[in-house]
Amino acid sequence: MKSSEYKEMNRRSFFKKLGAGTMASAVMVGCTSKEKANVTALGEIPTDRMTYWVSPKTGEKVSILGYGCMRWPTVGGESARDGDDSIDQEAVNRLVDYAIAHGVNYFDTSPAYCKGLSERATGIALKRHPREKFFIATKLSNFAPETWSREASLEMYHNSFKELQVDYIDYLLLHGIGMGGMEAFNGRYMDNGILDFLLEEREKGNIRNLGFSYHGDIQVFDYLLANHDKYKWDFVQIQMNYLDWKHAKELNARNTNAEYLYDELVKRNIPVVIMEPLLGGRLSKVHDHIVARLKQREPSRSVASWAFRFVGTYPDVMVALSGMTYMEHLQDNLRSFCPLQPLTEDEKQFLFDTADLMMQYPTIPCNGCNYCMPCPYGVDIPGVLLHYNKCVNEGNVPESQQAENYKEARRAFLIGYDRSVPRLRQANHCIRCKECVSHCPQGISIPKEMRRIDSFVEHLKQGTL
Repeated sequence: MKSSEYKEMNRRSFFKKLGAGTMASAVMVGCTSKEKANVTALGEIPTDRMTYWVSPKTGEKVSILGYGCMRWPTVGGESARDGDDSIDQEAVNRLVDYAIAHGVNYFDTSPAYCKGLSERATGIALKRHPREKFFIATKLSNFAPETWSREASLEMYHNSFKELQVDYIDYLLLHGIGMGGMEAFNGRYMDNGILDFLLEEREKGNIRNLGFSYHGDIQVFDYLLANHDKYKWDFVQIQMNYLDWKHAKELNARNTNAEYLYDELVKRNIPVVIMEPLLGGRLSKVHDHIVARLKQREPSRSVASWAFRFVGTYPDVMVALSGMTYMEHLQDNLRSFCPLQPLTEDEKQFLFDTADLMMQYPTIPCNGCNYCMPCPYGVDIPGVLLHYNKCVNEGNVPESQQAENYKEARRAFLIGYDRSVPRLRQANHCIRCKECVSHCPQGISIPKEMRRIDSFVEHLKQGTL
């Protein structure tokens, strides 16, 4: 395909050529390339081949790859979501510069990210670029009841402008509606008049687009969409990936299948922002046999690229967010979107079949967000859950001593457990106080999982599995 043809092709015809056959509500544009035409997936990343969603309302071009700013690097080399070190501002600047140079223009942050420091670090990095070069998305993250008052919520809202160093916000979200059900939603946004205030701010132009992100109680999601004519949501952020498309409810009874969420938004022509396209990294760290299956189909593609192509294939997806701590993460993700190659219907079915296979090796739906922390008794909840998931994916959770790889799996689980989680912070120190449960966006029954994992560990140690 000639670059001129690509540039002019609207999303409907693009999908038709690729066999997707899906109607479009917006245009997907791939910029013309000045690079050599034979740039390979593992070669140099072109700077002008990013795929964009074009707003049917404003004509603005938004990069389908959005930068999630929850995992900025620290001076110690970790993610700021996980470590205690300060954010490495120079590293953040380099990542932002590289992303913008390669066409990324959507940056998603929150007052709650990186222990409250994400907005500041993001603002410093973006301030070095012309304002028209980027869109900033942030949230009113008034989760705690002490922030529900009008005064506290307004203080958080105005502080975002200060930290980000902007005089308007491109995309403002009500953060995590559904967590706590209608009672929490009313307390956070209705009873205090904050939603009415935000609607007025949009009218004034201080907020260019108003939407919400959804976790938890489907009643809240359905209520806000039922009142779309009143609120006129400009966009909505949902969790969507090829595993959650049909299996979200199986993974967690509190979740809702992404197929339903996406279809409800499409019915109302509401652009969709995707969080968790990799399901907290789990779709880039799948079981070995799944890796082999994906690599057999496309040897040159990364495991993660399949997940990105899946969400990017759906025509009403505006942005797919990814938290990228390291340059190699950013570069790999850019390869999936510069330009995006939508899935064919056959490839989409291949991923659905892959999801069915993955359900034979269920993991705990923890994405390491750390909202459950700190534990009052010092348990490293994400560390315990993520180690368990890692062992599931690697085949190191034996069902019994009769398992073929029992000795190797037992050793790998126990040694890895002690290395990744200090003994004083392991599951056996959970007293089931349930302090963490209400804070988990995924609705995980954390005390139950701690007890189950602790029991499994003891059986491994005692040789009684």
